[in-house]
Amino acid sequence: MRAAGVILDYALFGAIAQMRYTQPVVTLDFDVLLELPSTSRIDILGGVYQFCAERGFQPEGEAIRIGAWPVQFLPAYDSLTHEALREAQTARMSGVPVRVVSADYLATIALSTGREKDNARILALLESGKTNRRRIAKLAKAFGLGRKWQRFVKRHLDE
Repeated sequence: MRAAGVILDYALFGAIAQMRYTQPVVTLDFDVLLELPSTSRIDILGGVYQFCAERGFQPEGEAIRIGAWPVQFLPAYDSLTHEALREAQTARMSGVPVRVVSADYLATIALSTGREKDNARILALLESGKTNRRRIAKLAKAFGLGRKWQRFVKRHLDE
């Protein structure tokens, strides 16, 4: 998709990315964060869906089935996800190089959404040692999530 100009960049995030840093977790799909060449279209993911359809990969609910996996493509939607995408690291999955959002940004994105499964993701990432309170606090502050981080710490980390 990058070579064809459909996307500018991508990185895995969500549960699949988390597994690079923690023990395996249950997930039903791959989440892929995208930087698109234009976000002014009404059908912002139209080019992605067309590219996939031309290769035999069809939509299935909110995702596109690629092989055995439903894949959700999500455009970077705020300054945090744009930066997470720019700072993504290259890793190997089954021998294939792929870009993956770092543990620090995964935790901060999880903080921004604030669901219980996201709180569990933050705790797992902290427990793994691949991120720490200081780095999350720094990103949280930079992206206007300082109070949310303080509430999370008080609720989940302070005894």
